[in-house]
Amino acid sequence: MNPNLDKLQAYPFERLAKLFAGVTPNPALRPISLSIGEPKHPTPEVIRNALCSHIDGLAVYPGTKGLPVLRQTISQWINRRFDAHIDPETQVLPILGSREALFSFAQTVLGECEKGTRVAFPNPFYQIYEGAAFLGGAEPVFVNIDADTGLADFSALSDEVLDQVALLYVCSPNNPTGAVMSLDDWQTLFDLADKHDFVIASDECYSEIYFDESDPPIGGLEAASRLGRSDYNNLVVFSSLSKRSNAPGLRSGYVAGDADLISKFLLYRTYHGSAMSVTVQHASVAAWSDEVHVQQNRELYRQKFQAFQSILKDTLPLTMPEAGFYFWAKVPDSDTQFALDLYQQQNVTVLPGSYLGRECNGHNPGEGHVRLALVASVEDCNEAAHRIKALLSAGH
Repeated sequence: MNPNLDKLQAYPFERLAKLFAGVTPNPALRPISLSIGEPKHPTPEVIRNALCSHIDGLAVYPGTKGLPVLRQTISQWINRRFDAHIDPETQVLPILGSREALFSFAQTVLGECEKGTRVAFPNPFYQIYEGAAFLGGAEPVFVNIDADTGLADFSALSDEVLDQVALLYVCSPNNPTGAVMSLDDWQTLFDLADKHDFVIASDECYSEIYFDESDPPIGGLEAASRLGRSDYNNLVVFSSLSKRSNAPGLRSGYVAGDADLISKFLLYRTYHGSAMSVTVQHASVAAWSDEVHVQQNRELYRQKFQAFQSILKDTLPLTMPEAGFYFWAKVPDSDTQFALDLYQQQNVTVLPGSYLGRECNGHNPGEGHVRLALVASVEDCNEAAHRIKALLSAGH
């Protein structure tokens, strides 16, 4: 067996289940989950209809590169949304949701690692980054998120460490803080990549959940275009329809950027067996072609965040994220104890921040925080806020 499998840690939700084992939540209250970042808004009719209209696509093997109409549609959406210039023939591929591609891309980049090869990413983080590093034969470099900015400062790493980095993951909008990288942040990161010759994998699955319609988050491709890096050298971005279009079960997204990296990733994927169903491809075309449902989706999140923050403003200070659907909340004491008490007394499930981080430089930056995923209905999120207030008001 691959010895690197032994390096993998339990997934956060496995740890949460273990924390709750043997605990009976308050039976007088119905359960409300704010722990998993799984969108709960209805999947739009435009996607449902396209699936049904193209059901015959299940009768054929799909190609790994995807249908030309899908690559063209994704490229056009990227170019509109981020003012970029993506070639549908060479710079974009469909993927089965961002998770599988974020993982498998590392295997493409790392190959047979030399001893000391590193993969860097923010801490706390999406656990796929760590698993991809270990199973690619590399060692992770945890870069603690700054409590004030909500982002990791990769320039704080030494030249010696950066010279060992082959792949660097960024997540903007960030999970869990909701912070968004600025153009200056991207410039700094591009300069580091040029100097130390590493690949940037930008996880942008939350890019379409934001609160100011006039100020959407900047993405890696947009930043590169604005900074004169139109070849997107050593940059690939990943996004999906899961959050944007409330279709997590569709397993549909894209990877786009550096044509040379996309070409190698296509070769890998041809063997990996990750072609998207033709039926799903046509549904994806419909989704990427429609913005009305996305705007409606953002409005629901705006309502939930504003109400949630208003209910808790005198009990649990919350900082409004720039984007994404999480509140990253600092709690009065242990994050695990808070999550346990909230579950037991109020039947509300949240994720301890320490489960998303690792100890680095003497501390785990996730400790003392909980991640609140406002994915449930407006009514359920408001009810959850009142229950959290009740717990804290009782002297937790």
